[in-house]
Amino acid sequence: MLTHLLIKNYALIRQLEIGPSAHLNIITGETGAGKSIMLGAIGMLLGERADTKVLLDSGEKCVVEGSFNLAEYDLQPLFEQVELDFDQTCTVRREISPAGKSRAFINDTPVTLDVLRSVGGRLMDIHSQHDTLRLGADDFQLQIVDIFAANQRQQQIYRAAYRTYRQAELHCQRLLKEAAEARKELDYNSYLLDELNKAELDGLHQEEMELELERLENMELIKASLNLALQSLNTEEQSTESTLRNALGELRKITAFAANYQALFARVDSLFIELRDINNELADEEGRLFFDDEKAYQLRTQLDRIYTLQKKHLKDSVADLVALRGQLALKVGRMLNLDEEIAEAQAAQAQALLVLRAEATSLRESRQAVTNQIEEATNELLWELGMPDARLSVELAAVTPGPSGADTVAFLFSANKGVKPEPLKSVASGGEFSRLMLCIKYILAGKTALPTIIFDEIDTGISGEIAIKVSRMLREMSKRHQLFVISHLPQTAANGDCHYFVYKDNSAERAISRIKKLTKEERISEIAQMIGGANPSVTAVKNAKELLAMY
Repeated sequence: MLTHLLIKNYALIRQLEIGPSAHLNIITGETGAGKSIMLGAIGMLLGERADTKVLLDSGEKCVVEGSFNLAEYDLQPLFEQVELDFDQTCTVRREISPAGKSRAFINDTPVTLDVLRSVGGRLMDIHSQHDTLRLGADDFQLQIVDIFAANQRQQQIYRAAYRTYRQAELHCQRLLKEAAEARKELDYNSYLLDELNKAELDGLHQEEMELELERLENMELIKASLNLALQSLNTEEQSTESTLRNALGELRKITAFAANYQALFARVDSLFIELRDINNELADEEGRLFFDDEKAYQLRTQLDRIYTLQKKHLKDSVADLVALRGQLALKVGRMLNLDEEIAEAQAAQAQALLVLRAEATSLRESRQAVTNQIEEATNELLWELGMPDARLSVELAAVTPGPSGADTVAFLFSANKGVKPEPLKSVASGGEFSRLMLCIKYILAGKTALPTIIFDEIDTGISGEIAIKVSRMLREMSKRHQLFVISHLPQTAANGDCHYFVYKDNSAERAISRIKKLTKEERISEIAQMIGGANPSVTAVKNAKELLAMY
């Protein structure tokens, strides 16, 4: 529960500080005094967004801080979930700097707004007029039924089954989409693959083939050059071999006279041997040469095919074409395997749907088990609050499984005898809405573990004996929860354990909101003014005392 609240530099609030009761706290004051501003500041502790517009003094930071006693509430798992140290005393602080930077802290540890919302939402529940309007929303009505059914575990199991089903469904959809696209390209990809396979690219060396074709196409030139080289070396008139033979004969005569003559002889002899070897190789090469027209045709045809494929696919080498062939083979093979994968995915989706439907049925049964209880408890309370002919009906309808289950909930309401219940949003008035919401909150109070509940004018549109009954309901709720009730009703104001009065201080150049805890005498005066106006009569004062004595 909230043990201490500090608000600084927020809207019209210079500084506000209270240490509330653990049970029923009443907040009163004239319209515009700042009661709703307090709610806005407290909302910051629950993670609501804010900016520099909330600053009373634009040169100072805004601070909202709440201290909570968590001893009686099982919140340690929540703190562990958001990786925060747990302590029975928890301090939540929110700051807005003049530069507009927002910071949040839980027990002096910086946290994100998401973490603040997770923790703050378990510490306090603010029921405003906006929440009363939400009562007509389908999702809010479903939430009410689930809280009453205490089916959190079943919801978790269902949500897990729903996630599994959605994953299986999305996987199946992706495969079907992929298959549809692949089928469009299958014929073309198969044609391209067949074309590359027919090219028999494996083991081909394009540069070697190009050189070989060039040699074959220049065969006549090569053969003629070899022939002329042989003739140049072996012409009768000037035979190189004959010249070297004559030189050897002359050098042989003088080898015995000097070592260098012997060396010269050896070198010329080596030239003679090399020349004869060259002559023989030239003759052999020239003799083997002939133009292979068929081979040239094959090379030319194969290279033309390679060039055509390279141009078509914008590739630079045979290796690139081989890599492309592999990619096309994978695509074509993928298409052939997709049907099997799709069948497996569809089977998995069907199985996940069976599990989902089973969990949806379990969740629906938990909801159906409490609809009559909600109706009976609510209608009984409405009767006590002066609406004896009012009737609430809770209807469940099956729908396609979604994130919250396979049901929709409709709250149907009739305030008058003989009138068929219709959807809430189309039949209930403001006062009826407020009383109905109070009844539902009263019923749910015993089902939830919220430490602190704040009601903003929940008693709108009622008076007299009904107002007293509403006050007693609030008193009963405050035995299990800490309550803050913003009210304009004297019956409600007299009911509190602690009474705070919010007012505007106009003593300075700029009006600011202040709050003070009223003494017993001040409470009598305030309640009397709520009954009889600014100058209450003796009767109004007497009525105020009687109201205070009732509780």
